[in-house]
Parts: sequence; structure tokens; C-alpha cells
Amino acid sequence: MIDMPPPQFAQTNGIRMGYYEAGPKTDAPPVVLCHGWPEIAFSWRHQIKALSEAGIRVIAPDQRGYGATDRPEPVESYDIEHLTGDLVGLLDHLKIEKAIFVGHDMGGFVVWQMPLRHIDRVAGVVGINTPHTNRAPADPIELFRKRFGDHMYIVQFQNPAGEPDRIFDSRVEQTFDAFMRKPVPRSEPGPSEPPTAGVGASPRINLAFPQMIANYDASHDPRTPILSPEEKKVFVDTFTKSGFTGGINWYRNMSRNWQRSADLDHAVRVPSLMIMAENDRLLPPSSADGMEKIIPDLEKYLVRDSGHWTQQEKPDEVSAKLIEWRRRRFG
Repeated sequence: MIDMPPPQFAQTNGIRMGYYEAGPKTDAPPVVLCHGWPEIAFSWRHQIKALSEAGIRVIAPDQRGYGATDRPEPVESYDIEHLTGDLVGLLDHLKIEKAIFVGHDMGGFVVWQMPLRHIDRVAGVVGINTPHTNRAPADPIELFRKRFGDHMYIVQFQNPAGEPDRIFDSRVEQTFDAFMRKPVPRSEPGPSEPPTAGVGASPRINLAFPQMIANYDASHDPRTPILSPEEKKVFVDTFTKSGFTGGINWYRNMSRNWQRSADLDHAVRVPSLMIMAENDRLLPPSSADGMEKIIPDLEKYLVRDSGHWTQQEKPDEVSAKLIEWRRRRFG
């Protein structure tokens, strides 16, 4: 695999988890990189190389439902208790007391939950694009439906019959052709939209991803791909084998996670870094407004001229910021 250490495996929390590790085992606290949807540990290939070469121990798992890791059948097996428990079990397997958890996209949601649920195992947290918010005032799926309509992808993902899953599973290459591109530069910024339930996207953008993929033709797409043909092949081969349902099941637990978090203190009490991407239409920098109120020790950093896939679009800048922050805050 391109620029990746060999895969290793851990028994954790009732599943077999595939992960990649590099850098000196004596380095502490190590950095655990948590991918989003539809991604895999390979999304962090640039950071694994850069951080390990800087003398930092780095671990990147394929998370539950993805890649080389098990994909349990029950939808409830993908709730936030399971996802955070998997990471604790990975630390146990590696005999690591505490780690810095870095998460992008849905991986960001998971890492912000780690200090709320397992504070004794968390040295620090870095969110990439994904902000941490207080508990939503209502069921997030109902908020999404009200704000974006029934075709918004997360609302569609609630369909237990798996219609979105079938669309992605039958068009794997189209999915990565369509998603893994730089955004078209905006000529001028539009009016800012108030963020809702942690997603700051404007109601005007098209979030009907399954239909977008079903009708997608790469030959008419003016945007620049961010993956080389070899890199794209890794994603396509992996998801051809695994399918998309495991990752989509994370979204099918959003209501359950919300219901079960009523008694949780949502303040994050570890050193934290929020890396924002200037041109992310889904999670714009404005969606991180107000995080300081529930994260006393928070730094923010803006990556200019990047869309949603920040660690792959601007790998050198993201890696450099992670190394700088890790050294300054943890030695």
C-alpha cells in the first residue's frame, strides 16, 4: 500500500480491528488518527509519514465497519459507546495509558466524545473540520430534516432498507470520483448561515448525496481530483470489498446517541485544537463558533484554500500544525 506501514490487528471491544502504526514506541502520548466517512486509515497516509518521521508515535485504525476492521450486523453496534469503546480497547491492546485523539468528519465526532466518556485515557483532542457542540436542543435527525429536507444524506441514511447503501455499493468508483475533489473556488463569500446541530452547511447546498452519485458523470466535473489513480484504487478496492453499510450505520445511531447523552457533561477538559478548512461547504469555519464556551483550553487554526478533505488536500500544512501543537503542548 502506498506510503503505509504494514497492517496490524487488535482484539478490542468484541471486534477485530485493523490499524497502522509508525514512529518510536517510546514516544508518549501517541497520536491516534480517526477517519470519517467514506474513508479509511489510508486517508491519514501523509500524516502517518510526517508525524512518525518527526519522532511522534502515530496509530491510525480502520474504525468499526470500515476497511480491515470487523463489520457487525446490528445497527446498534455502531453507537457512540461502541465507537469510543473500540478506541479504549485499542489503547489497552497497545498498553497505552493516554493518547491524543485526532478526528476528521465523523471521526471528529468520535474523538470529541472521548474526553466526555473516557477522560482518563485522553491527553488531548484535535478536531479537523468537525466542531464540538453542546447537546442539540432536539433529535438531530429531526433538526436536519427541518433544515435541509428529506433528501439530505443523513436523513436518507436513516432508511433501514438501505437504499442509499445500494446506490453507493453499486457505484464505488463514481463515489470516490465525485467526493474526493477540491471545491470550485467561490468568487465571493455568501451570507453566513447559522450552524445547526454541529453542521454549518447552508440549506442552499445540495446534500442529496445518493442521488448525486447515481447521476454523476466524472467527464463533466470541472473540479480537481485530490487522489492520484493509485490512491483512488486503494479506496475503490477497499469499499468494493467492504461496502458502505458499516460506515452508514454510524449515522443510523445519531438519534440513539442523542437520547443516551442527556446526562452527559459536554465540556471538554483536555488541551484541544480545532483545525478548520476555509472552503468546506459542509463544515465551514463558522460551525466552530462558540466552541470556546465548552472547551476552556482550545486553540483554533484555519487552513486556507481547502475543502472538506483537509488532511488529504493540504497534507503538509495539517501535518506541520499537528507536529507543532503536539510538541508545544506535550513536549
